[in-house]
Amino acid sequence: AEHQHARYNPLRDDWVLVSAHRVKRPWQGQLEKPPPEDVPRWDPNNPLCPGATRANGEVNPQYEGTFVFPNDFPALQPDAPEPDDSDHPLFRAAPARGVCKVMCFHPWSDLTLPLMSLAEIRAVIDAWAKLATELGASYPWVQIFENKGAMMGCSNPHPHCQVWASSFLPNEARLEDRTQRQHLSQHGVPMLLEYAEQEARRKERLVVENVDWLVVVPYWATWPYQTLLLPRRHVCRLQDLSEGERDSLASIMKRLLIKYDNLFEVSFPYSMGWHGAPTGPHLEEDCRHWQLHAHYYPPLLRSAPVRQFMVGYEMLAQAQRDLTPEQAAERLRSLPEVHYK
Repeated sequence: AEHQHARYNPLRDDWVLVSAHRVKRPWQGQLEKPPPEDVPRWDPNNPLCPGATRANGEVNPQYEGTFVFPNDFPALQPDAPEPDDSDHPLFRAAPARGVCKVMCFHPWSDLTLPLMSLAEIRAVIDAWAKLATELGASYPWVQIFENKGAMMGCSNPHPHCQVWASSFLPNEARLEDRTQRQHLSQHGVPMLLEYAEQEARRKERLVVENVDWLVVVPYWATWPYQTLLLPRRHVCRLQDLSEGERDSLASIMKRLLIKYDNLFEVSFPYSMGWHGAPTGPHLEEDCRHWQLHAHYYPPLLRSAPVRQFMVGYEMLAQAQRDLTPEQAAERLRSLPEVHYK
């Protein structure tokens, strides 16, 4: 806890430098502005609100729950042309096609996930599973992700996420597929199923748990208050969850996100996303090595205005963090589960 050391991340096959003593250093760097507290519940000029007009001229319906629509500025399109053939191995390109969608969690702009009811969060989970099934019928990878807060590049405060389905396995998916496949081959058990069992027993990095799920600050965490959400049983994909597991997922998500907000009494920024077994042509393959999980990557370090920067050594050498995962977990674990608001 007091001396620097490196920790191995078996999911990414890389290392992170832990330098816990550095969190005590004085800070004279960048201070972030707190998120606005006066977000209007409904704004006719906000393109994500019910009844608002989006950039392409389409008018949103007066939705009362979740609302899914094609991204007006998609990073992937289904009919993109083939790239030109390469004349040298150092200049390669490959086809990249797909579909990008936006999903609003709720009609109110001032209601984030930790402030939503369990029934409303459960509706979000069901919508995620439906999209994963529909897009996964043909696309190899369906990435569900939420960027929360301007600090994490979110351009609109309305509660929403994005879903990108791609004709290829992205880098992180290919890496996790390789490491999990190798672990199953060598040890006879899915890596993250074994990891969840170990963390449930050790408890030193445990944040919250219930009968079906647990949340930990992973042993190899890079971001200060990074967490990993894991099911207790072997589940390959989000759409494979039972009714009871979806209910308990809504509960543990709310508990975690309340703790996040309570940490610095601010609407806590993060990027999160689900990883599960590949889909499309991979649905007929043996994907037992995969275990469903969600990553939460929050940037805040020691207070609401002070964030962790991944620059310099992190960009040019390897990831580094300024407090141990055990310290982060203990602090999150001790926070109340009643929202500060």
